[in-house]
Amino acid sequence: MSTSVLLSSGCKFARKVTPHHCILDRHTSYPLKVQCKTGDNGTVGRVKCGKQSALVSRRDAFGFFLLLAGLGNQTLDAVGAGLPPEEKPKLCDDACEKELENVPMVTTESGLQYKDIKIGSGPSPPVGFQVAANYVAMVPSGQIFDSSLEKGLPYLFRVGSGQVIKGLDEGILTMKIGGKRRLYIPGSLAFPKGLNSAPGRPRVAPSSPVIFDVSLEYVPGLEAEEE
Repeated sequence: MSTSVLLSSGCKFARKVTPHHCILDRHTSYPLKVQCKTGDNGTVGRVKCGKQSALVSRRDAFGFFLLLAGLGNQTLDAVGAGLPPEEKPKLCDDACEKELENVPMVTTESGLQYKDIKIGSGPSPPVGFQVAANYVAMVPSGQIFDSSLEKGLPYLFRVGSGQVIKGLDEGILTMKIGGKRRLYIPGSLAFPKGLNSAPGRPRVAPSSPVIFDVSLEYVPGLEAEEE
């Protein structure tokens, strides 16, 4: 059984080489083909250029296939390089970022800091109540490592019960339903063991500061106050 592949390099016995073709003389151009099979003498390949051919060794044939693989990867990389980076959904867009520059920072006794993007109109959740919140979690450089927006559903948990990191618990307890807030969480209130990196997501070092944009969507059992 043999396999034929087009090779976008050249052939040693041709006068000139162009991609996909061997030019034997000024009037003749043939597509380049490699036929691979195992023979009794250890020959595994035959380079064929039109009616002419030449036997190649196992090492040379292997080199041809490595070249093919490299060319394929280069093509994919080139296509990928031309694509714009994926835009991840955010709770705070560019206009919001500019507005935040003028919002005063609040610092709590624990070291948690926050800025209110939008103050809600409903009640604050009592400790132990289940809340539904959207969040975008970032390292200080702004790279996103987790987001409920990408999952398409708010995150449900019992606030103040230790089901999330301490900084998120504390930050949500003083929010009102419908509000949005940026939390600057110090390492002591973040992830003690850190988080491993994943494709497209940065690593979070143990006890390192993180930033959470949070929106308190609703609290089952509590109704937002009418404006």
